[in-house]
Amino acid sequence: MTARLDLEYDGLAFYGWARQAGQRTVQAEVEAALSRVLQREIPLTVAGRTDRGVHATGQVASYEGPAVRAEALNALLPPDVAVQVCSEAPEGFDARKDALSRSYRYRVFASRERSAFEAGRALFWPRRLDRDLLHACAALLPGKHDFTAFTPTETYHHRFTRNLLLARWVEDGDALAFEIEADSFMRHMNRVLVGTMLQVAQGRRALEEFAVLLDGAHRRDAGPTAPPHGLYLTGVRYVRS
Repeated sequence: MTARLDLEYDGLAFYGWARQAGQRTVQAEVEAALSRVLQREIPLTVAGRTDRGVHATGQVASYEGPAVRAEALNALLPPDVAVQVCSEAPEGFDARKDALSRSYRYRVFASRERSAFEAGRALFWPRRLDRDLLHACAALLPGKHDFTAFTPTETYHHRFTRNLLLARWVEDGDALAFEIEADSFMRHMNRVLVGTMLQVAQGRRALEEFAVLLDGAHRRDAGPTAPPHGLYLTGVRYVRS
């Protein structure tokens, strides 16, 4: 039997998804709860490994074993991680390998005054921001590009071309959200994209310079890495989701 977990978590107090010795991680918490319910060790396969401080509203994981009640798992999990659904999946379902695409959202709170409610949930941005330039940057992204400039120089990646299915900024008053979907992502890719687009919107970098970065420029040519607390893994698409 194979089971699928759909879950969400507040990443602020976690050292990322992946289990690490001596660190509090989402994987360790969920596997511990599953192991208590099923009375044996349960290793999880996850759709997208999130970094330290990154949140998720639509994470997916899979494991070999029977589905269990989400309520049983949530009773054992800490308040900052919750299982939404635990369901039976097709035999051999692999949350990572079977994913067709992953979606992320990066939230920016663009206001002269900070918000107590947005702290730890969005990047506070009290500086100049040309929203039209943000939209222009996003319009350049869909399609296949070489994103070498948007991932650390020292990396395990061997392929730097990614196919972006969607990229857009969504506005809701002072709250801005960069929404992106792709077949796969590289480490820090979304956060470097946001950091660089914000430079364009500040007038510190021309739109034409941003376009050049999509042809495989060096990491030093792109902007800073935006902090992790604004980033959310929002969904994973499968043939049948």
